[in-house]
Amino acid sequence: MIRTASRFVLVLAFFAALIAPAVVAQTGQTISLTVDASQAPLKIIRSQIVMPAKPGPLTLYYPKWIPGNHSPDGPIASLTGLKFSANGKTIAWQRDLLDVYTFHVDVPSGADHLDISFDYIEGGASGTDKLFILEWNSNVLYPAGTPVDQLTYEAKLVLPDGWKFGTSLPVANQSGNQVSFKPISLELLVDSPVITGEYYRVIDITPPGEPIHHEIDMVADSEAALNMSPEVQQGMLNLIAESGKLFGARHYRDYHFLFTLSDHVAHFGLEHHESNDSRLPERTLLTPAAGYSVGGLLAHEFAHSWNGKFRRPADLSTPDYEVPMQTDLLWVYEGLTDYLGPMLAARSGLWTPEQYHEYLASISASLGPGRPGRTWRPLLDTAVGEPGLGFGFGRGWFNWRRGTDYYDEGDLVWLEVATIIDRESHGQKTIDDFTRLFHGGPNNGPQLKTYTFEDVVSALNSIAPYDWAGYFHEKLNSTSPDAPVGGIENGGWKVAYSDQPLKLPGRRGTAGYTYSLGLQIGDDGVVGDSIVGGPAYKAGITPGMKVVAVNGRVYTQDLMDDAISAAKNTATPIVLLVIVDDYYKTATIDYHGGKRSPHLVRDESKPDYLDDLIKPHAAK
Repeated sequence: MIRTASRFVLVLAFFAALIAPAVVAQTGQTISLTVDASQAPLKIIRSQIVMPAKPGPLTLYYPKWIPGNHSPDGPIASLTGLKFSANGKTIAWQRDLLDVYTFHVDVPSGADHLDISFDYIEGGASGTDKLFILEWNSNVLYPAGTPVDQLTYEAKLVLPDGWKFGTSLPVANQSGNQVSFKPISLELLVDSPVITGEYYRVIDITPPGEPIHHEIDMVADSEAALNMSPEVQQGMLNLIAESGKLFGARHYRDYHFLFTLSDHVAHFGLEHHESNDSRLPERTLLTPAAGYSVGGLLAHEFAHSWNGKFRRPADLSTPDYEVPMQTDLLWVYEGLTDYLGPMLAARSGLWTPEQYHEYLASISASLGPGRPGRTWRPLLDTAVGEPGLGFGFGRGWFNWRRGTDYYDEGDLVWLEVATIIDRESHGQKTIDDFTRLFHGGPNNGPQLKTYTFEDVVSALNSIAPYDWAGYFHEKLNSTSPDAPVGGIENGGWKVAYSDQPLKLPGRRGTAGYTYSLGLQIGDDGVVGDSIVGGPAYKAGITPGMKVVAVNGRVYTQDLMDDAISAAKNTATPIVLLVIVDDYYKTATIDYHGGKRSPHLVRDESKPDYLDDLIKPHAAK
């Protein structure tokens, strides 16, 4: 959360810029931006800006609050070599004393524009020797006092020789390794990343009869990694069709899945109006779990084009990248999307019904019971507190302090909303009716339509009258230790535990020994988390320690499994040898419950609404 005093200072700075003597980029004037990424393999990206200006004091910003990041985390520490000049002469600049993202210069008399240059040091999260993801916010400055949707930029990009690129930006022309884009607002420029690389592939995934073009643009660290199977391609075609059926409208000119496959970049997804920046390990498409991995990430980011980009909380919709965002509605922005993404993945066939069941079981179990953070920190605060997660948020203890639970818990809340709509309307309405109402309307391209809490409640009431405000307030402010599994149970299923492992690849299937010992251990033996109050915690094991032996033998996961099984229904404890701060420590765990993993099991006393929910809808 932004402290009140700091926020007040930033707001004052913003309005001070509005009345500053020098106003840059007069209405109708275009700012020229050239980004030279020809040395991307060396991690140096150079920017040249020609900005119309008037003589006098001038304030410029480096983007701070990046849409989709929900935090003031623009990579200001990577900006270097900053220089300003006018009339052929270098002019001095000064960083603001209260905000490191703000710069001040005095434009000299007689100057009608400012020349700006700086380098951006790519720290390895977005580039390798063979590929690079350009996020324009990292390579631009913009003038204070004008909303970013009213600033026009004419962008050029210089690529490494022989590299190809993918983006949703309209191209004006290309000559050799230089690409010129059509003039566009800064808002849409920042919303339109570019992927480029030596190994590049584009796949048209526009379904037959679909009037709007959709494609996957892929870059990877090897040619082989681009081999998307026909089955996954078909799943992506189905995803486009299912999204059209779900939302009843599109709000983009065309859509690009910008997909990076590398072991050497940060792995995440970031949503945009007409594209998404999604990154997974290099050989993802070559594994049997390709459909699950692709569906889990790309369907979520795709759904954001409607929920998060077109419809966005008013407090997350700021005039520029300097004004702080308020994040209390992230349980709608991200939580509803986290519900819609897996549902679409299942409807499209990228996920099997069993994978969808296991996914719901895993997030339900990860949220409680036995997650003590729920007893002091409600769901709403995980959203409100999001901007502070970047400050000292180190390894482990997620079960006690909580993290971005507005994703997973938001998913469960919206699943329950779906079942309530079905119940209250006597089966006449579904959550799809809500999405078509809330996210529908004419396609005017990448457009923003803001909403408030009251707008969400009103839209739901128009579909199925109910005390929606009371329902959300109860869920958002609850400090119950139990996860909100009402949607699963209303849907005809229950969460149960057995000694069978989760049948999920990737992060959902690597919970370690969370549900038995209360412990998460990496492949290297390092403890990622220890449930406060759980058996391992009581034995003195905490995050950051390294398990090196189990019952007197060098630690392996197989030996840990054997030890848990051997201790079941006996008095024999499990003895671990751990390293903590260069010291050896013996921990004796008094646990005898055997291996435990969560699964969904049918409740035959109720109709199977859950499986009806994830059946393909586009063919109806």
